[in-house]
Amino acid sequence: MSLITRYLKCQVTSLQAQRGGLCRISIIDKNHFILLLLRISYLLVRATRRVALTLSLDSMLKVSYLPGRNYAPATPLRPVYVFSKLHSLSLITAVFIFLHAAQSEGLETVSSPPVYGYKVVGKYPHDKQAFTQGLFVEDGVLYEGTGLNGQSTLRKVRLETGEILKVHKLPQECFGEGITPSGNKIIQLTWRSNTGFVYDKDSFTLLGTFSYPTEGWGITYDGRQLIMSDGTANLYFLSPETFREIRKIEVSDDRGPVVRLNELEYVRGEIFANIWLTDRIARISPQTGRVTGWIDLKGLSPLKENEKTVKALNGIAYDARNDRLFVTGKLWPSIYEIKLVASK
Repeated sequence: MSLITRYLKCQVTSLQAQRGGLCRISIIDKNHFILLLLRISYLLVRATRRVALTLSLDSMLKVSYLPGRNYAPATPLRPVYVFSKLHSLSLITAVFIFLHAAQSEGLETVSSPPVYGYKVVGKYPHDKQAFTQGLFVEDGVLYEGTGLNGQSTLRKVRLETGEILKVHKLPQECFGEGITPSGNKIIQLTWRSNTGFVYDKDSFTLLGTFSYPTEGWGITYDGRQLIMSDGTANLYFLSPETFREIRKIEVSDDRGPVVRLNELEYVRGEIFANIWLTDRIARISPQTGRVTGWIDLKGLSPLKENEKTVKALNGIAYDARNDRLFVTGKLWPSIYEIKLVASK
């Protein structure tokens, strides 16, 4: 049994290493799980082949170990070998051992997140020259951060008409990324400059800068902390005053870590994240990092398939006051207001 225990611990340790310290038995792990049970069952069967179950006519059930040599018990006993039953017992025991270890080692089962569709309920004009990297809406007005070196901006836009009401240009060397409001300020990231900008929300006056060690992709605000992505599976929670990292989580679903997290939006207690180069938005628990659902926006893009690499879906804005959700993409001609449709 000690051999099986050691083997099981090795498997648990291996899974923990693969999943960043937290093991999950998921759909993708089923083959591994079945193989593990078969291996444990095989070890148990090998052990039971060296055990003779003997039943005395005038005594209780006894188990005698026969370590490869003839063994003659003092009392004549009749050996009864029931390998088929022992095999079944071994498999059941293997399942029990694995589940017990899973519970004691902190493993948890993860089911596939539900997939939501969408219904377009509104369509608004969007600047086809805007390489959208960040988006939010407040008081019926749209704020947009755009990218590309020499073309990066922070904008205030009239939603209904697409009219640019105010614009601030970033330095030539900066590639603008995500934006978010934080009180009476706007925070804007840059891609590889390791620099974030802090503006007055009304005037776009630059109030200060801050630095971070990773790339900057998306950013949002949950009312207490800034939440930032860097293109990996990690989300970083920052202080809105000092911009220091408070904690970070790894985003994952039933298949493992979810990488290329891009533009972010905080929506009713969840983090919505564009996944770069896909038509999907992940709904993420800010407590655990687990994907609680997928929003499939396939068919929304007005562009051809060969254009989607550059003109990717990117940009989520949520109007909390009126419960409206907007999405767009880089260089897209339109912004769409959508309603989510539950999966069937």
